[in-house]
Parts: sequence; C-alpha cells; structure tokens
Amino acid sequence: MVSYGSQGVVMLADGDRKRCKFRRRVGRPFCGDRVEVAPADDTSLVVERVLPRKNSFVRTDERQRQHIIAANLDQVLIVVAPRPLPSRDLMERYLLAVHSLGIEPVIVYNKTDLEVPPGETANGAMVLAHMPDYESLGYTVIHTSCKTSPGIAGLKSVLKDRTSILVGQSGVGKSSLINQLIPDLQIQTGDLSDATGKGVHTTTSTMLYQLPDGGSLIDSPGVWEYGIWKLANDEIATGFIEFKPWLGQCRFNDCLHASEPGCAIKQAVSEGSIQDWRFQSYLRLLEQNG
Repeated sequence: MVSYGSQGVVMLADGDRKRCKFRRRVGRPFCGDRVEVAPADDTSLVVERVLPRKNSFVRTDERQRQHIIAANLDQVLIVVAPRPLPSRDLMERYLLAVHSLGIEPVIVYNKTDLEVPPGETANGAMVLAHMPDYESLGYTVIHTSCKTSPGIAGLKSVLKDRTSILVGQSGVGKSSLINQLIPDLQIQTGDLSDATGKGVHTTTSTMLYQLPDGGSLIDSPGVWEYGIWKLANDEIATGFIEFKPWLGQCRFNDCLHASEPGCAIKQAVSEGSIQDWRFQSYLRLLEQNG
C-alpha cells in the first residue's frame, strides 16, 4: 500500500491492513507489489518475498535513471487540464513511456468546466485541442469535472475491477478526482496512518486505495514534467501507434524516419495518413533521445 524506508503497510486477502517490515535480502517492495508475509511480532508482519511483477511504472531522475513508482498495473491514467496547461509533448512522453512499459494508457481530460486561458493558442492549448485526434487514434479519452457535467461517471466505468494509477502534473486535479471516486477516503487514509504510526500525506506518498465498485487506484505525487529514459530509436517509433502499418517498409532497415530517403513514415505524413503534428512530436523526442 505505502512504504517508508524499511517498513510499510500491506493489505491482506481479507482487506485488513497491517504494518510490515522489509527484510534487507528481499529489498523494498513498491506500491502494487504482491508479496508473501510472515508474522514479525504481535503487531506487524515481515515481507519474505516479492512476487514477480507483470509490469511497473517508472519515472526518471536528472540522470535518466529509472525509479519504480508502482507495479502490477492494468492501466495508467494520464491526467491533463486547462489549468495548469500541459507542456508541449508532455502527452507524447507519457504515451511513449506507457507503451514501452507494456501498460495500457488512458487519457483523462479533467476540469472541463474551465476554459483555456485567453491568448493561449500553442503548446499546452494545442494538446487539449488534439483530444479528438487521440480518440481517432484509438486511445480512450475520458472527460471529467468534479464541479459540473460530465462529472466522473465515465472515469468510474474505466476503473472498475482494474488496478490503475493516476499520473500528471501538479495541480491538474488528481486529488479532487480521488476524493470523488473514494467516498471513504478519509477512513482508508486514517487506517494507513494508524498502521504506519505516522501521518500520511497523499501528495508526497504513492498510495493504493480500494474503489467502492471494485478495483484499486494508486495516487502518485504530481510532477511538473515527465522525463523519458534512454530508449532504442525503434522503440520511439513503435511508441507512436499510427506508425505501425508503415514500420518495416522503409528503404533502409535502420531508418530513423527523419531525413532518410525512401522513408515510408514520411511518405505517410505527406499523404495525410499520419498527422504532421504527431510526426513533429516524434522528431523532437527522437532528438531528445540523443
């Protein structure tokens, strides 16, 4: 559920939460990990084994080193909003990362009751304007507002019986969504605080909550930017799902789809089969990948 250094909280099969310790030889589990435990004393357990993960969601530090945030996910919900506006290519970085990690992405356009700030016509504003384009590519896009219509009904149906994590910039409204989705949030948070013996602050800890209609939701601290670790160049291309029909059809097997002649991807862009704004995002990510 949540970990603090060498100890944390584990949720048992019956839903009860217990304080647990981490053996040094086992290492530190992460939010969403499945573990085997044994009694440590009268009030706590000890983690004996971390079971194999089916996947993990990671972030990188300034040196592009990966750090696990959560494990065993069914989907990653990328939350954006008119305030704060997303930075250019933020959505593409998230989508590329989630695809490369083998997890399903879902886009959540939150605070739809707010208008884009006047005068904003580029970068972040364009990310929001492209929501219909993401849907046409096959991505699930959920529109939400915690204050007015459409509410969060669409989000509830996507979360049901699945393990999900909310990610996005600080201030996009993840905490407000969680408050709406989990009526007993204070009870669950209080249980975690009791189990750890210290206060729990949802903006600094990655935490897993049980949803009333089934499933689990992980809340992660907000970030201002999301960086990508070093990828193979072909991984960047496969992270743009509309490229798939043309991959392997270029004149050169090692084509980067940038300046090479005989590139099937560039031909598809010129014919309108691939949207130019997405191709430009691909080129920027390719350049940033070094």
